[in-house]
Amino acid sequence: MNKQESGALQLASLLLVLAFSAVSADEKAFIGVNIGTDLSDMPDPTQVVALLKTQNIRHVRLFDANRGMLLALANTGIQVVVSVPNDQLLGIGQSNATAANWVARNIVAHVPATNITAITVGSEVLRTLPNAAPVLVSAMEFIHSALVASNLDSKIKVSTSHSSSIILDSFPPSQAFFNRTWDPVMVPLLKFLQSTGSYLMLNVYPYYDYMQSDGFIALDYALFRPLPPNKEAVDRNTLLHYTNVFDAVIDAAYFAMSYLNFTNVPVVVTESGWPSKGDSSEPQATIDNADTYNSNLIRHVLNNTGTPKHPGVPVSTYIYELYNEDLRPGAVSEKNWGLFDANGMPVYTLHLTGSGTVLANDTTNQTYCVAKDGADPKMLQAALDWACGPGKVDCSPLMQGQPCYEPDTVVAHATYAIDTYYHKMAMAAGTCYFNGVATVTTTDPSHGSCIFPGSGGTNGTFTNNTALAPSSNSISSNGPPRHYHGGAPLILGVLFSGAVLL
Repeated sequence: MNKQESGALQLASLLLVLAFSAVSADEKAFIGVNIGTDLSDMPDPTQVVALLKTQNIRHVRLFDANRGMLLALANTGIQVVVSVPNDQLLGIGQSNATAANWVARNIVAHVPATNITAITVGSEVLRTLPNAAPVLVSAMEFIHSALVASNLDSKIKVSTSHSSSIILDSFPPSQAFFNRTWDPVMVPLLKFLQSTGSYLMLNVYPYYDYMQSDGFIALDYALFRPLPPNKEAVDRNTLLHYTNVFDAVIDAAYFAMSYLNFTNVPVVVTESGWPSKGDSSEPQATIDNADTYNSNLIRHVLNNTGTPKHPGVPVSTYIYELYNEDLRPGAVSEKNWGLFDANGMPVYTLHLTGSGTVLANDTTNQTYCVAKDGADPKMLQAALDWACGPGKVDCSPLMQGQPCYEPDTVVAHATYAIDTYYHKMAMAAGTCYFNGVATVTTTDPSHGSCIFPGSGGTNGTFTNNTALAPSSNSISSNGPPRHYHGGAPLILGVLFSGAVLL
């Protein structure tokens, strides 16, 4: 290749990258929710849609194309992703006519009343149904051809969701590549996505990355908690700084695509979340961590932060999932990914101040940060000292003779101090942690003349330059978890617990 040809190729590549960034940056990221149905008392479709409306959820993903749900979603304006289940994939991938019948029955029969915007052809096929991999792209092409025949291809995108485990050597992200075993599938698949203007669908689960890391991934890094600069991970090849697992996985996907010479296919995260309950081998599957992860995820996505590789480029994300699914097999955590129970009651209170109106179960004006029952007194004393010192909390009400001096115990004084800090930080997710000795409650801890911040509906003002509450240390777990809707956990090629050049 001569210099002129080389220069032309470099210019063409640059223009592709710029075009991708310009088009993507014009869009705004959204938060959607997956709707699973493995509940012993599954609400009927009209109840599900009523909950979606109440919570201002405008984007949903179904794991099938259930007729009752599609009818209930009609005339709501809610944008819907429907799915070709894995057990129908072989038939559709081997027959254009079967694909056309599927589209006629499940798509054409419902649009435009139901706002279907995308079709997921199979879920994590390369991981869970490898024998169908040879027909995966054919199935996508047949579905797309049926949409073209119905003049719906400009309105409805076709893709397939992938487990992030198909990305190997994923840290540093700049060295990531797709499992070469799947090149015969991934190359034509990415060509299809590029030619149809579709997107790579990826399931991203920092919970599993953390669980599998044997303590090398800090819990704060998985939960989007703020990190000091010396705790950020740095890609040695690009010098990009990573403050959370989520962004690192997304950029690993971008780099893996670029390794195959695809630089203009955007990423949509079809599943991400954190379980609120687990068994003894899943100590970080807790309500506090689920609240922290999902609240921070929502804020991160809706701020259109993008990733270090593509700042400002939206990464729309569907939270896994709307309901706790008590009938799912596997570990306790597998049944506890939901935001709501079957009655539509929030499993926990999301903290979404400043993030718009999506998922309006936020009742942060009525929450308080208090010392956990049985918390280590030395840890509580450390939390009290930090809040009244680096945390810049006004602790004068705790002085002798002041309203909150009595009872003169470390529990009572620490509770006042950490609650004051919590409200000073506008009750942002992660600001009621203090190395695990604090928890959020809806019970007002005020007593006598000692009135706590937030009591009576008062609210703090968010400040970006206030010191951050002390973070946790990473905690290792025993044994790999299993996830049935989501992918096998992504094992980072190089794991880290401090600031490193990788």
